[in-house]
Amino acid sequence: MPAPGVVLESKLALFSGLLGVLFMETAACFLDRAPYYASFMLTQILNSVRERLRTQGVVESGDPTVGRSFGAALAAPGLQVIAEIKRRSPSAGDLAPDLDPVAQATSYERGGAAAISVLTEPEYFGGSIGDLQRVKQSIGLPVLRKDFIVDIRQVEESKTIGADALLLIVAALDRGELDELLEECRRVGIEALVEAHDEAEAITAVEAGARIVGINNRNLKTFATDLAVAERISGRLPAGRVRVAESGVSSRGGAQR
Repeated sequence: MPAPGVVLESKLALFSGLLGVLFMETAACFLDRAPYYASFMLTQILNSVRERLRTQGVVESGDPTVGRSFGAALAAPGLQVIAEIKRRSPSAGDLAPDLDPVAQATSYERGGAAAISVLTEPEYFGGSIGDLQRVKQSIGLPVLRKDFIVDIRQVEESKTIGADALLLIVAALDRGELDELLEECRRVGIEALVEAHDEAEAITAVEAGARIVGINNRNLKTFATDLAVAERISGRLPAGRVRVAESGVSSRGGAQR
């Protein structure tokens, strides 16, 4: 059985980190070029995010609800699940284009989820800030903003729109950017789930001061998933960190490991 405080991140019945879904490539002929495609897709999305920030800016006003502790919800005894609201992904295409985020989040809450993750990236994932705001106003669980956060203005924006936590991806940031974003999170009072894909990224997350560390079980060079990755790396994290296992869990047996 999972140790107390172990967390799984779920997209409907499947468990997947943002990059894990993003970089899946089902055609076998592409596997030998997987690192190229992974790097290319990430670059494309980050460029899109930065261009949107340049041309549209960020949401500067809103009606944030009372903050809820994302970390405390995940650290509760037993196995905790972060359930995800996602309409599509670049690799899989449409997943649930007509999704009602409030109905889905309410169902997750009734089912015992510890927190809700909401995609807000519009171009590649079909998400929106409106989805997050509607979910936050409709449930009593902490809400994670799942997006590509690359600018400190997005941290303030996340707080403004009512997110209790946001995702930071080590693979998408250099160390200086990660440090700056985590400091801004502390300044505005929002928690961060910092996602790593290997031991080196996990060390970077810890050294930067991450208190909630996500370990993605998907190898971005081969796209293979191995549940032992999160088991191995999470066991090396310092005491006091909340550990989140991402990608590759698709059965009760996998969740119980």
